[in-house]
Amino acid sequence: MDQITFFDNMVQEPLAERMRPVSLDEFVGQKHLLGEGKVLRRIIESDSISSMIFWGPPGVGKTTLARIIAHTTKAKFINFSAVTSGIKEIREVMKQADMNRSYGEKTIVFVDEIHRFNKAQQDAFLPFVEKGAIILIGATTENPSFEINGALLSRCKVFVLQPLTSEDIKELLKNALDSEKGYGDQETDISDDILEKIAAFSDGDARSALSTLDMVLINADIDDKGVIHVSDETLEQCISKKTLLFDKNGEEHYNLISALHKSMRNSDPDASVYWLARMLEAGEDPLYVARRVVRFASEDIGLADSKALEIAVAAYQACHFIGMPECSVHLTHAVIYMAMSPKSNAMDVAYMNARRDAIENIADPVPLHLRNAPTKLMKELDYGKGYKYAHDYEEKITAMECLPESLSGKCYYHPTDQGNEGKYKERLLKIKEWKREHK
Repeated sequence: MDQITFFDNMVQEPLAERMRPVSLDEFVGQKHLLGEGKVLRRIIESDSISSMIFWGPPGVGKTTLARIIAHTTKAKFINFSAVTSGIKEIREVMKQADMNRSYGEKTIVFVDEIHRFNKAQQDAFLPFVEKGAIILIGATTENPSFEINGALLSRCKVFVLQPLTSEDIKELLKNALDSEKGYGDQETDISDDILEKIAAFSDGDARSALSTLDMVLINADIDDKGVIHVSDETLEQCISKKTLLFDKNGEEHYNLISALHKSMRNSDPDASVYWLARMLEAGEDPLYVARRVVRFASEDIGLADSKALEIAVAAYQACHFIGMPECSVHLTHAVIYMAMSPKSNAMDVAYMNARRDAIENIADPVPLHLRNAPTKLMKELDYGKGYKYAHDYEEKITAMECLPESLSGKCYYHPTDQGNEGKYKERLLKIKEWKREHK
């Protein structure tokens, strides 16, 4: 048995753990799911829980919410780690849960990072979920459609948890300053401006925000009366970042990403790398930057250089695999490639024009010849009648109209002469000329 020492007693739980909510009323954020009358709150309060997946970024309350559900519904709570648990451990716990069910005891099995389980591990849960021996609650930061077995996913309701807003984070920070579980028994001098900077730095992650607050207060100056005084200098020392991004209303965050986007669009690699460095050194999430670069690859380059999208996605994956600071070079690779690529906004223009017509003609029926006819009745109703299968023709093309009748002849994609898009423009002109001749 481990012996408890004097120094163990001196160690206090991290602030994020001390402030973990134990009821729905204490939980902050996710109003779209947990507000009065919202679906997840009704399910919890009526004790109608079934297996579910929580999908959302780190620090938004996935684990906390699972614990609250178990507490509210008086269920046994078992916490599984996808990193340390194998099939043997899963089956042993499942058998115990199955036995407990025969005694009327409900078991909630919470699996953090469920996307890290392989197929065999996920399959081990399936028979117990199917017969109701357990209620499975999985938490993932990845898209469940790609990372969780279809059979298991089909038996779970997916709830999307959103990043906490700056106001949510500030509420959590103020609760920590006032609560007896936090710093309520100490007098603190910390400005709203500093709380807003901590909230912005946390990027919607409650755990990160509370950990930063904890560190700031521990390292702040204490006067003769025991008052803790937090300064901007203390905050900067604790987060090891300048506060370039964290102005009062968050405007600089958007100014910087705008500067990066416009520098790449203007084919300026030097300015692009500078604004990239400004963002990363100010503490910006590299995945946020990578997502914007992926968007840029199609919005501003498109078919002028389709490889740009491949490089942008590869950079995103590299950032996901290794994180900062190592992934800065991958983002630099992608950003310079975007800046040096030929530019075309034809993809964005095509979609926006098509979107306008799609909204205005939302009720236009799909032409009969483009519909599938899997049943006899559908065939009798002329579904699929007149459809021409392009591969049956020597030119692998037909003059068949594929737009609704009201939009016949409409043109959305206007290719430019930039880069490889010039080749697509030439081919498109030939296709249109062929169709005109064979109508």
